[in-house]
Amino acid sequence: MDTRYISHARRRARGAVRPAAIAIVVVVAVLAAASWFLIIKPHQELMEADAGGHPSTPVQPGAQATPPANVAAMSLNQLLAEARKAVNDQRLLAPSGNNAFEFYLKVLEKQPGNQVASDALRETFPVGASVAEQTINQRDFNEAQRQIDLLAKADPANYTLTILRSKLDAQRKLQDREQQQEADKERQAQLAAQKAAADKADAERQAAEAQQRALADQRAAQARQAQQQAAEALRQQQSAPANAAASAVAASSGSATHGPVLVRNVNPRYPTAAVRSNQEGWVEVSFTITPEGNVDDVKVIDAEPRHVFDRAAVEAVSRWKYDPATKDGTPVATQDKRRIVFKLN
Repeated sequence: MDTRYISHARRRARGAVRPAAIAIVVVVAVLAAASWFLIIKPHQELMEADAGGHPSTPVQPGAQATPPANVAAMSLNQLLAEARKAVNDQRLLAPSGNNAFEFYLKVLEKQPGNQVASDALRETFPVGASVAEQTINQRDFNEAQRQIDLLAKADPANYTLTILRSKLDAQRKLQDREQQQEADKERQAQLAAQKAAADKADAERQAAEAQQRALADQRAAQARQAQQQAAEALRQQQSAPANAAASAVAASSGSATHGPVLVRNVNPRYPTAAVRSNQEGWVEVSFTITPEGNVDDVKVIDAEPRHVFDRAAVEAVSRWKYDPATKDGTPVATQDKRRIVFKLN
């Protein structure tokens, strides 16, 4: 075979391959440049500008920046700038209305599929989950629920949400148990204090009742003694006119007319209520002495105090017995009036 023909064929084949390889290299270079300028570079500028912040940097509570006046009217670039600033200020999920997640989500509302916002949310999600977990541990449950809801808007299917929700529920139940236990302790302490107060009041009441009974018994004994003394004085007082009348009858020796003579005196009973209240007084009564010597129609004329000793006086006088008055030797009914004195000493 002619070697000149073979060499020519080889040079023609190499000439055909070289343009195709160059075309492939050019396409790859163009795609790489487009990716750099359209995706990678803008994202890096947002994440690493100024303070050098990065979405994977652990977020700690930062300063509370003033939220934008009208988020809904902001452009995509303004929202992305606010999101970048929030990341740099470590406001990933809080405060409400002024944090990076809400700004990125607002970008996606205006432009679904925005690569910068989507990448930022994906990269910051683990850090946001850590922030939410810290909030749960601090037992700020309402704020933790808001942060979890915000994470769910960014990535609804992320399994970390299930873990966070379970932990939030467990911490809430734990706090409820602790609060219930504390309430039970307080209630038991209150019941113990109430029982102690009731026992003390009952003991004081029993002591007061015992003292009152002892005082009442003492006064009753004093009243009985005073009643006996009063009855003795009354007998002596009432026996004097009877003895005088008897002497007059004997002196008249045969006079057929004389007044009634008390032959049986019944002492009045001192009312218990008056003894306990340490009351004294008198009752003036009028009554009829029948021809048989009995007392009838006893009436209270006056008393001091009223209605305290009336009954005792009437009962006592009704049981008195007289030698009836006589006129010309015949027993006759007569009227009489007495004052019954009630005195403790």
